[in-house]
Amino acid sequence: MMSTRDFLLELGVEEMPSAPLNNAVSQMKTLVVKGLDEAGLAHGDVRIISSPRRLAALVSDVAEATEEIHSVLRGPSAKIAFDADGNPTKAAEGFARKNGIAASELVRRAEADGNEYVFAEQNIPSEPAMPILTRVVEQLIPAIEWPNYRSQRWGSERATFVRPVRWMCCLFGEEVVPAHFADVTSGNTTRGHRVLAPGDHVVACPAVYEQVLEDAYVLSAERRRAAIQSGIEKIQNELGLRVDTPKKIFDEVVNLCEWPTVLVGRFDEEFLAVPQEIICESMLSNQRYFPTYDADGKLTRAFVVVSNGNPDVSDTVVDGNERVVRARLYDAKFFYDEDLKVSLETFRERLSSVGFQKKLGTVLQKSERMEDLALVIAHEARIGASSASDAQRAAHLAKADLVSSAVVEFTSQQGVMGGYYAAAAGESPEVAAAIRDHYRPRFAGDDLPEGIAGCIVAVADKLDTIAGMFAIDEPPTGSKDPFALRRSAIGVLNILRSRLKCGYEALIDAALDAYLEQGLEFDKTAVSKQACAFIKGRMEQMARDEKIAADTVSAVSAGSVTVPTDYFDLAHALEDARANDRAAFDNLATAYARAAHLANAELGVEVDESLMGEAEKALYEATGRVREQVSDALASKDFTAVIASLASLREPIDAFFDDVMVMDENPALRDNRLRLLNGFEAVFAGIANIGELARK
Repeated sequence: MMSTRDFLLELGVEEMPSAPLNNAVSQMKTLVVKGLDEAGLAHGDVRIISSPRRLAALVSDVAEATEEIHSVLRGPSAKIAFDADGNPTKAAEGFARKNGIAASELVRRAEADGNEYVFAEQNIPSEPAMPILTRVVEQLIPAIEWPNYRSQRWGSERATFVRPVRWMCCLFGEEVVPAHFADVTSGNTTRGHRVLAPGDHVVACPAVYEQVLEDAYVLSAERRRAAIQSGIEKIQNELGLRVDTPKKIFDEVVNLCEWPTVLVGRFDEEFLAVPQEIICESMLSNQRYFPTYDADGKLTRAFVVVSNGNPDVSDTVVDGNERVVRARLYDAKFFYDEDLKVSLETFRERLSSVGFQKKLGTVLQKSERMEDLALVIAHEARIGASSASDAQRAAHLAKADLVSSAVVEFTSQQGVMGGYYAAAAGESPEVAAAIRDHYRPRFAGDDLPEGIAGCIVAVADKLDTIAGMFAIDEPPTGSKDPFALRRSAIGVLNILRSRLKCGYEALIDAALDAYLEQGLEFDKTAVSKQACAFIKGRMEQMARDEKIAADTVSAVSAGSVTVPTDYFDLAHALEDARANDRAAFDNLATAYARAAHLANAELGVEVDESLMGEAEKALYEATGRVREQVSDALASKDFTAVIASLASLREPIDAFFDDVMVMDENPALRDNRLRLLNGFEAVFAGIANIGELARK
C-alpha cells in the first residue's frame, strides 16, 4: 500500500471582503479535488479553512506518488484494422486516437478464438507527488473567480487576486512544496493575528496547522461563528435582552475578525425618539453593530460589537465604538428632524422632478396612477368605503418620502419613513400603516401588508409597474429584470390570494387605461394579454412550488379560473382527489381526452333521447346531474365538491365508450352521439382540461 502524507495550501492575503471570501471558499474545495483527481493523485478528505487574511485547503492522506498504470485494450480485428497492403484503416486510426497513441503503435496479436486483433498497450509510470502538487497549486490560484469584484494587481506584477497575496504556506508532510504566484514563493510559515501575534509562525506539518493558528490568535470560520454566538447568548442572558442578528450581517461579521470578542456598547437616550428603523439601519449597515430589544420588543440603548482587537483593551474599544455610533445616530436624528419640518404634500410635489422610467414619466405621475388604480382594486375586491378612502389617501402620499433626507440616506427605509411622517402629520393610523407597508412583500417569505388599505396600495404600485413595462415592450427576460417584475407579480398574487380575494385581469386593464390617458401609445388588447399571461405564469410556478404536479397545474391553467384564491383551491382539490384515487382519475383523463378529440362544437349539445341506448342515456342523465352539482359548488366556492362531481362521470363515460360506436355509419346516430360528447365536455369547460392528466 502506497504511503500518504497530509497536504496544506494556505494563501495569505490582505483583508478580503466577506462576499468574495465566501465565494472563494465554495470554489476552493472543488478546485483542489479536481486538480488532484485529474493528476491521478489519490487523497482523502479536503477541508477549507478561511479568515479575512487567509484561504487554506487541508487535504488528508495524499498519496506520495501516482499509481503505475499498465493497460491493454483490445480493438477491432486485424482484418478490419488494416487493408490488404498493411496500412491502417479509419477503424484502426480511430481506435488509436481514442486511446492516445498513434496507429503505428498498435500491437497485433492472436486471441484464443483464433482471430487476430489489434491492441493498444499503454504504460504510464508512477509520478512522485511533489511536482504534481506544484502544478496543482500554480494552476489553482489563478483559477479562483471573483464575480462582482475587481481583482487587484500589486507591485510590478501582472498576476491578479481579489487582494494582494502576501505569503504562501505550502506543505506536503514536513516538506515545503515549491510553488510560486506573483511575487510570492511558498514556505512553511503562516502569519498570526495582526495585533495579538504579528509576524511569521512556523507550521511544522499540516496536522498542526490549526493549532498554530489558534496559538497565533486566529480561529477558523466555524469556531469564530460559534464564539460570536456564544458571546451573544451570554449577553442576552445577562441583560435580559434579545440581540437582532440578521443572517447577512452576521455572516459578514464572522468574516471581519480572526479572534472575536463580543462587547456591549450604549448610545444616548435621546436617539430612542428617532424611528428605530433608521437607527438599526445605521448600526447594521454602516457599522455592523447588532441592535437589542427588550421583552416588549422595544429597541434599547444597548448594542453589540464584535471586536477583532486585544480583549485587554475592550473598554477602549467600546468607548471608540460608542463615539462612532453617536455621530452616526446624530446624523439620522438630524435627517428625521429636518424632514418633519416639511409636509408630505410638499415632498409629493417634488416628485415631479424624479423620473420613474424614461418612457413612463415621473414618480408623481406614477403616484397619480396608483391613486386611481387603488379605487378600482377596492371596487373589485368589494372593500368598504372607509378602507377604500384610506387606500386612496395612502396611494396619494405613498411615494412622497422618496425625496426626504432620511430616505435619500437610508434608501431601504422607503415607505417606512413615509409612515412615520404621515402619522406625525395627523394622518389616520390606517393610512400611515398603508404607506409604511406598501412595498411589501419585498422578498420571498416577507410579510404581507398589515391592513387592507396597505394591501390595495401595494397591489396598485406593483401592477402599475408591471403594466407599464409591458406597455413599452420591456418585459423581463431570462437574464434581465431590472424592475423586479417577477417578484412584483408574486407579491401581487400572494396579496390577492390571501387578502383581497379578487382577480388581476380587470386590474391590469385599469392600469393600462391609466397609461393610455397619460398619452402612452400601445395595443391595449395585446399588452393586456401578455401581462396577464406573465402573471399567470408566475401563478403556475407558485403552484408547482407548492408541490402540485405539473400536469395538474396544466389542467387547471387550461380552464378559466384565474382568481388566485380560486385557482389554488381548485388545483389543490384536484391534486388531493388524484392522490386519493389515481387510477380513477387516470381513466377519467383518458376518457375525457378521447371525448374532447371526437367532440364537434359546430353540432351543439341538443340531443335526441329517442336515438339513445342505455349507455348513452346513462351518460346524458349523469352529465345533466353533474352540471347542476358543479354549478352549485362553484357558486359556493366548494372546489372539492366540484372535483368530486366531475369524478363521478368516470363510470358513465367509460361505459359509453365500451358499449357505443361513436362514429356510426348512420349520420343521425353519429351526430347525436357527438352532441352528447359535446355536452359531456362542456361540463368541464372553464374548470380544467382533465385530458392534461392523461399526457405522458
